[in-house]
Amino acid sequence: MADENNQEAQQAQGPVLQMQRVFLKDISFESPRSPMIFQEEWKPELGLELNTKSRQVGENVYEVVLEITVNVKNEGEPAYLVQVQQGGLFTISGLEEQQLHHALGAFCPGTLFPYARENIDAIVVKGSFSPVMLAPINFDALYLESLQKQQPEAETTQ
Repeated sequence: MADENNQEAQQAQGPVLQMQRVFLKDISFESPRSPMIFQEEWKPELGLELNTKSRQVGENVYEVVLEITVNVKNEGEPAYLVQVQQGGLFTISGLEEQQLHHALGAFCPGTLFPYARENIDAIVVKGSFSPVMLAPINFDALYLESLQKQQPEAETTQ
């Protein structure tokens, strides 16, 4: 009976999307040309790669991992490489399947991005390089772009 009351209360309050925890799942920093690189004129070229993964880990609980790779070269030569996997646990309920996919693919990674950006900046500075201030990212636009790319692929496989 308590379970029924709890479910009714949850339905009455509407959808739930709540962050439970933010955690650093993995971080890597490589500077293969240190210390010689500090003797060179600094003209950095920054490459950025983003990926997200999500999985259900409990009832209405999802792990979302934002993977960011920053590859910096100086005059075509490797300067440093940073890889961060910023994770988060989210409680999500009361959403339709399409809304759930959008939350996991756009909202949750967007929530994790500032934490990942801070971790990237901190490790780069500890490597004795200038801070990396990654610009904000529109995860909604990236999510929609991803959906648009998947539609032609689904049509050609049918």
